[in-house]
Amino acid sequence: MPYTVARAQLLTLLAQQSFRLGQFKLSSGGTSDYYIDCRTTTLHAEGARLTASVFYDEIKHHGWKPSAIGGLTMGADPIAVAVSMLSAQLHQPRASRGAPFSDDRMIHAFLVRKAEKAHGTGQRIEGFREKGSPVVIVDDVCTTGGSTVQAIEAARDFGFEVVGAMCLVEREDAKGRPAVERAAAPAPFVSIFTAQEIRTEHLRLFPREAELGSPTPLAASGKCELCDRAAVTGIPGRRCEVHRTA
Repeated sequence: MPYTVARAQLLTLLAQQSFRLGQFKLSSGGTSDYYIDCRTTTLHAEGARLTASVFYDEIKHHGWKPSAIGGLTMGADPIAVAVSMLSAQLHQPRASRGAPFSDDRMIHAFLVRKAEKAHGTGQRIEGFREKGSPVVIVDDVCTTGGSTVQAIEAARDFGFEVVGAMCLVEREDAKGRPAVERAAAPAPFVSIFTAQEIRTEHLRLFPREAELGSPTPLAASGKCELCDRAAVTGIPGRRCEVHRTA
């Protein structure tokens, strides 16, 4: 994986914005002494720019030539849109100098719904929809790999050719890589960072946390912020058992 200034800056921003130490209950039902919410980085103005640059460079490094990029909503959405916008911006100067503006140089975006709509067209793939096109599947965090696998399967069922799969952060302790690699094959699966890399950078930036131990876990007491049931988790907010993954 090529080292770039953007990659180093993105690592630092993820460590600052998206990584937290504590005791957390995950949507998978397990527990962890850390939590990573990549959306606080991928939806950050500078974070979106850095994410686009790093993913675009990685796509070029592997020699992939996708017509589009996308994944399961909503973790993949800001990544796909940022990369798509960057691809257009990089080729706009050629058009302004009088060179032909070729659509095949751009990477469009699509999103994969978790289920088909029960109304309208009922489609699961939104945005770019040209069957037979080469695409790259992206995700923000790969834990068990379930969301990435769903996106790969939905893309192929639709008629896309999956040429690569990527995630921003791989939680290697969850051992989801084999499932994603099986689903993506023969296309490769690439992670930009591992959770351990994010943790190491976080502790470099905040050494007192290593000295004092993990901070107090997020409280899960009180009522769910979406209803009146008792809260069972503090991630992504105070949620009950029914709304914990909402």
